[in-house]
Amino acid sequence: MHIRGVILEGYSNSGKTSLLRAIKQYQSHDESSERSVVILGEHYSQILNNDHGKYVSLTQEEHIKILRDRVDMLKKLNDWAIKLGPASRRSRGLFYVLERFHLNHRAAFPYSNNEITEIEEQLISLGARCILLTISPEIAEDRIKSRQPDDWINKTEEELQSSMNELLNTQNILRHQAKISKVNTIEINTDNKDWNSYARVIMEDNDFA
Repeated sequence: MHIRGVILEGYSNSGKTSLLRAIKQYQSHDESSERSVVILGEHYSQILNNDHGKYVSLTQEEHIKILRDRVDMLKKLNDWAIKLGPASRRSRGLFYVLERFHLNHRAAFPYSNNEITEIEEQLISLGARCILLTISPEIAEDRIKSRQPDDWINKTEEELQSSMNELLNTQNILRHQAKISKVNTIEINTDNKDWNSYARVIMEDNDFA
């Protein structure tokens, strides 16, 4: 049965949401692609969430459960399609996109390897491809300010430098975790914000198309 998916990882301001939109658009215009699509934004799988105006961080156990629940959902959908018998990718295939998933967990809880490895193995069986979005140090300041420019008007240089350091440090942590993850990961630098081009690279890769 045809099932495949894209997992978008990266720090805030790296372009996950913009690339997600471009992937949705590309997939919807491909006449041979799956009619069944599951797209879950970061609010369905990230660790830190805005809960009624307050930021709440999930524990390691809580986050693992959420990731398992999301993967179980995809497995059940795929199992149902398999049960119905052979069919074309378009008629019964499933395409999914997950935002902030297993690498996000690895970066936050680097010592939970056994649990996250089990989830990654299931993702592999579901045709997952991970995309790690990064930006160059030279544009970190512009990218941080571009998202909510008004918030930075009264910020100090020290605050700006702290945010830049956090961004670049997290990128390096995600790179390291991607190397030891079971899921195949492609790193894409998004300095140029060429979202449609990045989407084509992902969707037209011979190992994924």
